[in-house]
Amino acid sequence: MVPFRKMHGLGNDFVVLDGRAATLPVTPARAAAVADRHFGIGCDQFIVMEPPAPGADVFMRILNPDGSEAGACGNATRCIAALVAEERGADRVVVRTIAGELPVERLPGGLWRADMGPARLGWQDVPLAREVDTLHLPLALGPVSDPAACSMGNPHATFFVDDLDAVPVTEIGPRLEHDPIFPQRANIGFAQVTAPDRMRLVIWERGAGLTLACGSGACAAIVNAVRRGLTQRRATVTMPGGDLIMEWRESDGHVLMTGPVATSFTGTLDLEALAA
Repeated sequence: MVPFRKMHGLGNDFVVLDGRAATLPVTPARAAAVADRHFGIGCDQFIVMEPPAPGADVFMRILNPDGSEAGACGNATRCIAALVAEERGADRVVVRTIAGELPVERLPGGLWRADMGPARLGWQDVPLAREVDTLHLPLALGPVSDPAACSMGNPHATFFVDDLDAVPVTEIGPRLEHDPIFPQRANIGFAQVTAPDRMRLVIWERGAGLTLACGSGACAAIVNAVRRGLTQRRATVTMPGGDLIMEWRESDGHVLMTGPVATSFTGTLDLEALAA
């Protein structure tokens, strides 16, 4: 039996295992079994804490519900940082993922601010299947068109719409995720700017589907909104699960994300039994 912790950031939920002391028998199939909301525990991402490389406090491995590996997850980054900070009595933690190092600091009011690193704006960085302007992709489906794309360690496309409630996200999200222009698939965001410092956002996550919140998706949304001249560099992004305070810092191009973390419950699981 393996201990686990169920955590979430704005309803974006995770099953977290600690593999720092010993290697865990985690496979894509077992991660998918745990993530299943009917036959497993249920989560948007399956997270394994692993020993860090020099310069970091913990390595965070991220697996989607379909077993694929993700390079970034902003809400999970804050959750893992909060766990490690509590262990060490620290106010600052560096979380490493396959996409790089992410410094996270504790703020008053139970909030955590993660430096998600620089947005990558080149077509090869997203990546896209061919050379196109990442500010205006030649992509349209149903009521949406003309998204902007960037990478936050994972690929994102953001569609800006006038009425978010009118977008059939569950219908077009899967088709856009798998569009041939995205050779590694993509997270698809639908954003409605409501003020220079506010926007609403719904995300269809690559490998996970519709989620209550997506930290890296909020990062991509603020970056793409600023590139389009739609918002200020600091704005509140409201998702179905709640608000994140986002900032695309002008001095170095890093994206800062501020929000809460929470633990829902703890328990133990049998990875082999769930996979079977």
